[in-house]
Amino acid sequence: MFVSFTRSICRLQEHNMNPKDAYQYFVLRAQEIAISKDWTPVNWEETFNTFAAKLNPQTVVHNWLGPGVCPKAVAKGFRCIYSNQGVWYLDHLDVPWDDFYNAEPLEGITDASQQELVLGGEVCMWSETADPSNVLQTIWPRAAAAAERLWSTREAGSTGNTTSSALPRLQYFRCLLTRRGVPAAPVTNKYARSPPIGPGSCYDQ
Repeated sequence: MFVSFTRSICRLQEHNMNPKDAYQYFVLRAQEIAISKDWTPVNWEETFNTFAAKLNPQTVVHNWLGPGVCPKAVAKGFRCIYSNQGVWYLDHLDVPWDDFYNAEPLEGITDASQQELVLGGEVCMWSETADPSNVLQTIWPRAAAAAERLWSTREAGSTGNTTSSALPRLQYFRCLLTRRGVPAAPVTNKYARSPPIGPGSCYDQ
């Protein structure tokens, strides 16, 4: 392993490149290959944050580190996918359902033509702290809250009290999941995938 690493460093030095240069070369070369096959390159936001001017205009920027990236990306003509880890990472167990629901992929984007460049969003489920015993409880029902946010208009999400309007729908959906054998966690738990605190209807947990 050490020999391979040493050879890689020597190869970079031969081409007068540092590791950041090599990463940029790899990304741009991979983009060329993808586009030559009529594929669409989708890159994590680090590529946009680091060398946006060199990305192919067909690039889709996948925002995950935090807010504010999609507005910058669409302002430069790129398309964007919203996956802000602060609100849409399912393995963040302390993020409640209403934070998933109230997250707005179009936040900071007022121009209608730029809003069209936001393709949608993605909730992410990383498995460092999940296995078959708890993965479904981690995903559901919070993923459904993000789904409703994505298929609803921005105006629908910004009006009214989400606790009184959206919560009953999410609780009902959770009941439907449990009836079908999907072990969805209680909606209003402080931490995702934790069990009910006591007996009661699935509508109230």
